[in-house]
Amino acid sequence: MSNLNLHPLFRRSIGFDRLNDFIDYAMQSDAPNYPPYNIEKKGENKYRIVVATAGFSQDELNISLENQLLSITGKPEAIQSEQTEYLHKGIARRSFKLSLRLDEHIEVQQADYENGLLVIDLERIIPEEKIQSLLKKQFMSNKASNLMSHKKSRCKSIGFFYRSNLQVL
Repeated sequence: MSNLNLHPLFRRSIGFDRLNDFIDYAMQSDAPNYPPYNIEKKGENKYRIVVATAGFSQDELNISLENQLLSITGKPEAIQSEQTEYLHKGIARRSFKLSLRLDEHIEVQQADYENGLLVIDLERIIPEEKIQSLLKKQFMSNKASNLMSHKKSRCKSIGFFYRSNLQVL
């Protein structure tokens, strides 16, 4: 019996329900594993992406955001040197493109490059009108659940069973 690990399928989305991204990602034949990267949650609304880009200069890296798709690309410049014979070549300096889909309210705050690590800080910034709408929905939901619990307790106190108004078709 083998264990099924779905964790690699969930590492391409930041800040929202990952079902759609899961389906898209599952349809891809092979997942890119270069360069290695981490996605960290730094707080309730803050995230950080850390990409290991050892061997790249800052000029060889590009970050772009288009239609909530964050793309990080690296294109190393050709190293002009005399014919080098490698006995072991373990440092990868190949081109890459890493794409991560962001939720509509996730914004890039800053990007830093230090010690071979590209660090991108993200933050969820929800517009004020959206917050008011969410709070109103939450208030109405809480009000309805309080009313239902009051109705249940009242029905129990006079000896009746509470039944919901759901109909089975």
